[in-house]
Amino acid sequence: MGLLDGLREVLGIRAETDAGRDADPEDLFGMSTAYITMEADLGYEPVGMAALCFSQVDSTDFRGAVDEVHAILEAGKEETGTEARAYEDDHGYSWVVLEDDDFEDLVTSLHFAADTFVEEGYGSRLLAALFGFRRDGNYVYWVYSFRRGAYYPFAPKSDHDRDSSAEFKLESNLDGELEIESDKEYWYPLWPDRSGEHPWE
Repeated sequence: MGLLDGLREVLGIRAETDAGRDADPEDLFGMSTAYITMEADLGYEPVGMAALCFSQVDSTDFRGAVDEVHAILEAGKEETGTEARAYEDDHGYSWVVLEDDDFEDLVTSLHFAADTFVEEGYGSRLLAALFGFRRDGNYVYWVYSFRRGAYYPFAPKSDHDRDSSAEFKLESNLDGELEIESDKEYWYPLWPDRSGEHPWE
C-alpha cells in the first residue's frame, strides 16, 4: 500500500466507516485552551501557522466552494490579520494554509474555513486540520481528523521517523482537554513533501 492509499484509508474511507462520532468544526475551538497548556506547561511555542487539508472534487461547484472559503478568509483578514494561501502537496491533496502570530485568530479563521466547506455541502471532503508547535527546534502538530472527530499528536523526526515518546507525552498531558483519538492506528503521519518542512509545504 502506498502513502497516498494509506492516507485515503486512514483519514478517508475507512475512517468514515469506523468513525467514533460525527466530526464538528466546533471541535477546533478546543485548541483555544490547549495551546496555553502546550506553551505554559510543556514549553511548546505555536509556530504561527495552521492548515486545513481536504480532497478535491473535479467540479465547478466545488471550485466555487473553495473560492468562497478564500473569499471569506480574505474578508476577515482586515479584522484578524490572518494571511491565507492555497497549497497542493505531492500526494494530490489541497490545503488552506493560515499564518498569524495570534493563535486565537488562527483557530477562528480555521473554523470559518472548515465551517464554510460544511455549509457549501462539502464537509465530507475535509480530511484534517493541523496546528503547529515548536520546542528546541523540533516541530510537533496536533492533527484533528474530521472523519474520526478526534485529535492526535504528530511529532515527525528526520527520515520519516516519529518521536513516539513526545507523542505519548502530548497525549497524556492534553487528554481531557482535547478529544483524543484512542485508537493509535488512526494516528496517521502527515509527512511533508520535503524533509524539515511543515506538512503543508
